[in-house]
Amino acid sequence: MHMADALISPTVGGVLWIASAGLTAYSARRLKADADERRAPLMGVLGAFVFAAQMVNFSIPGTGSSGHLAGGMLLAALLGPHAAFLTMASILTVQALFFADGGLLALGCNIFNLGFFACFVAYPLIYRKIAAGRTDRRRLFAGAVLSSVVALQMGAFGVVLETAFSGISELPLRTFALMMQPIHLAVGLVEGFVTAAVIAFVGKARPEILEAAAAPGRTRHFPVRNVLAAMLVAAVLTGGVLSWFASSSPDGLEWSMLRTSGRESLEAPAGGLHALAAAVQEKLALMPDYDFRKSEAPSPAGTAEQEKGEGWPAPNPGTSTAGLIGGALTLALAGLIGLGMRKLAAK
Repeated sequence: MHMADALISPTVGGVLWIASAGLTAYSARRLKADADERRAPLMGVLGAFVFAAQMVNFSIPGTGSSGHLAGGMLLAALLGPHAAFLTMASILTVQALFFADGGLLALGCNIFNLGFFACFVAYPLIYRKIAAGRTDRRRLFAGAVLSSVVALQMGAFGVVLETAFSGISELPLRTFALMMQPIHLAVGLVEGFVTAAVIAFVGKARPEILEAAAAPGRTRHFPVRNVLAAMLVAAVLTGGVLSWFASSSPDGLEWSMLRTSGRESLEAPAGGLHALAAAVQEKLALMPDYDFRKSEAPSPAGTAEQEKGEGWPAPNPGTSTAGLIGGALTLALAGLIGLGMRKLAAK
């Protein structure tokens, strides 16, 4: 559900940039008040895991579409809403800057859609009411699934509204919404199961993490080394190996665009802020589309041979390298933010 710049106008992009920047500042202030020394390493490692998990698209049977873990509810359940929002912002920023996944002009929209609805709506109004601070498996499962579905539905509708307010005539609101909402319902259900499984693992290994997320500053000291190690190994394996098993089918947004407009992607305007953002992104992207840069365009014959020889899974050193580098960058950025807030709180 990473929006490209072609889907929004500069006005909508600017408004959502301001909104996301405001939420970032608000989250940083709230996090500053919580001097929990465990927060920074958890933010870094969980950010790396979610980055890697977002690379693994799973097929949605009977649709020809795919989806991937968004991760907002998982982060909120394990970190609390404010640290989770900052971590999600870190993930999406690394993806946009270094892997050209999601547009720079649309970065504010992506942070808002994937971060705000999960962390500040679905988490406090649904997950915390059902499961936060408890270890009952049925309540954790119900809370994780329901809140994940609601967060994805709201995020998907946010995309629809942002394209409508941007005047993207190829994606009329009613038709686009009728495509986006059902396909992201399926994605949300899968995300809910995955989120519940990870939360159950952490709750069994170190239930204090869930308690700390639900009530920051009220829990006693407890070690998190084993959980950090397990999640770090999971991040490395997911980004380095499981990414080979990602579905090649269009994701929910691309699938909805194809059904609505006949195309999986739209052309951005050739000038103005769209062109500037595209130029900056092209310069910064180390590994566009999570692969090594191509020095030369392959010949048509070579392309056909490559496509003919492609199978599933698709081992690719470029994908593995991107997963490991991206996870490391996210770990560093999210961890540094958490550490910075802790140091400011100590002053």
